[in-house]
Amino acid sequence: MRRWYGCFIAGYVVMPEHVHLLIGEPERKSLSVVLQTLKQITSHKLRRNDLPRFWQLRYYDFPVWSDAKRVEKLRYIHCNPVHRGLVARPEDWPWSSFVHYAMGVEGVVEIESEWTARKRERFGVPAILVKPHLPANGAGRVGQPE
Repeated sequence: MRRWYGCFIAGYVVMPEHVHLLIGEPERKSLSVVLQTLKQITSHKLRRNDLPRFWQLRYYDFPVWSDAKRVEKLRYIHCNPVHRGLVARPEDWPWSSFVHYAMGVEGVVEIESEWTARKRERFGVPAILVKPHLPANGAGRVGQPE
């Protein structure tokens, strides 16, 4: 999805019944199209036959306008499993980008960071996105597809 639409994924946490994403504005198409496609692909792969649908019909987004707000939202999503009582520490939740930021360890979803850019360079792959692609006014988005 990142390459297809030119998205910058800065952070995530997958919870039992929802997902938080910190994602830059896509280069191609709108955020709603990106999330619609993501939902379609994942629901076909993951939906159980006894459920009417895998995802709820809409998502909620929150524009992120500054580095301080980006860090605030990353902390919020990374601490979500702790606040819900699922783990004692953010690093104990395996479906999160927390360990990537804390230790440079790859998680289940690759995010764009200094570490991933360096890794690509070592393998001779040019860094496609090393900074979030944000609209002219500098906005990014954090979304909670449900």
